[in-house]
Amino acid sequence: MTAFLISAALVALAEMGDKTQLLAFLLAARFRQPIPIVLGIFVATIVNHAGAGAIGVWLTNIIGHDTMRWLLGISFIAMAGWILVPDRIDDEEQQKEARFGVFGTTVIAFFLAEMGDKTQIATVALSAKYAAEFVWVIAGTTVGMMLANVPAVYLGNHFAQKLPLRWIHGVVAVIFAAIGIFILTGTTGL
Repeated sequence: MTAFLISAALVALAEMGDKTQLLAFLLAARFRQPIPIVLGIFVATIVNHAGAGAIGVWLTNIIGHDTMRWLLGISFIAMAGWILVPDRIDDEEQQKEARFGVFGTTVIAFFLAEMGDKTQIATVALSAKYAAEFVWVIAGTTVGMMLANVPAVYLGNHFAQKLPLRWIHGVVAVIFAAIGIFILTGTTGL
């Protein structure tokens, strides 16, 4: 259960102001059909994070414990810096909307937007750390994505303008850096 809670919290916080949250705002404003957008986010997240989680488990099996600890610690510290970099939505993702309907557009856009994104990298790292609890990590990262993006879909741009995103990014960066340091020093059960 720890893997689920940590995964959900980290991804929900990291997702604040992320390009996929911006994409949720865009899709909500453009299509005004929240249910297919939310379902599309869910499907894209499950598929993307399950693949990322499988990579994390695979890495755990081929890399020794000490090497993995160093990679995880450094990864979390790197993600702390990455979180401070603002995201933008690519124009290419916006152009795919017309062909696939609301649900299909959301699935494709979210899947592509998550490729190499900090929440996908976090999913790989969390799955490597909690390899025995792979399903809980994927469930947690998916819940985290939904916690951050469903309100974005329903509240649109009004929601984004009310959040102090710079402050949220700073807090999340500190949390990721602290986790990285704790993993490197071996002072936590994470």
